[in-house]
Parts: sequence; structure tokens; C-alpha cells
Amino acid sequence: MNAISMMNGLNILIISFLLVALPVFPVQGPMAEKILIEKKARRMTLLAKGKALKVYKIALGRNPQGAKEREGDDKTPEGIYTVDARNKNSEYHLSLHISYPNKDDKRRAQRHGLSPGGNIMIHGIKKGFGWIGRFHRWFDWTRGCIAVTDSEIEEIDRLVPNGTVVEIRS
Repeated sequence: MNAISMMNGLNILIISFLLVALPVFPVQGPMAEKILIEKKARRMTLLAKGKALKVYKIALGRNPQGAKEREGDDKTPEGIYTVDARNKNSEYHLSLHISYPNKDDKRRAQRHGLSPGGNIMIHGIKKGFGWIGRFHRWFDWTRGCIAVTDSEIEEIDRLVPNGTVVEIRS
């Protein structure tokens, strides 16, 4: 066996090992422990150990002033929630479900004889429109959700486990 054949064989062996070993030994950085959404600033911050891990510019519901009061008001809620599910087959590229409505939201809506609504997500852009990218942030366009670009929601999906606290402030 000549030296070139040995090097090719060694390269194949190393590449094969890496392909097998990488899924077994994933490299992971810090995971988010909290998501802070500041509506007025149109900012979402992923926090780990009290420090900003990542910051994103966001779009909100079409009627962003004030807390969500009822189904169909196009407002983004305000309060403390958690990421309680994710939808990889979302019509908005990818989405993380927020546990809205909480007890306070339900009580407030009941007092007024209204449904609080639900299905609030952090999501990417509607499938087929990902090319819009960051320009989606030029106006608030969701039905009460928090929107980021498709590449950002993919990153958020990797950094945010289910159970992560979500605080949404005015």
C-alpha cells in the first residue's frame, strides 16, 4: 500500500468517525432560561443566568397597544407564561406555543363575558414568504403572536426548551 492510499484510507476513517460521533456527542452552548419580550421596544431577549444570550427585533399583533383582552382583538398578551409546545409543521415556518391564557387572562375575559382566545406563538414568517426576511418587522402583522425571521426562529427553537418562562411586558 502506498502513502497516498494510506492517507485516503485514514481520511475516510476520520470522516466516518466524525459522522458517527457527532450525533452522540453534540456540542451545546447555554440554553435560555427565560424569554423577555418588551412590546414597546419591539425586542425579545433570551436570558441565561440573568444575562442576555440573544436579542431579536420582533413584530407583534396588528393592535399592539395594551394587553390582549379577548379572542380576535389582534393584541399580543402581557404577563408571565411558558413555552409549552412547539410546532415544526406550523404554517409560519416553525413555532413555539406560549401558555396564554393564564388564570388572570381567563378571569379578566370571563368578567366581561368574553373568550380570552389562545394559540399565541413565537413564530417565523408565513411559509412561502421567508424571502421577506427582516423586512417583516416594518409593521405589526400577526394576530397577537410574536414574529421573527425564519433563521431566527430556528435558532430560538434550538436555544429554548419547553418549560422556559416567557415574560411579556408592555
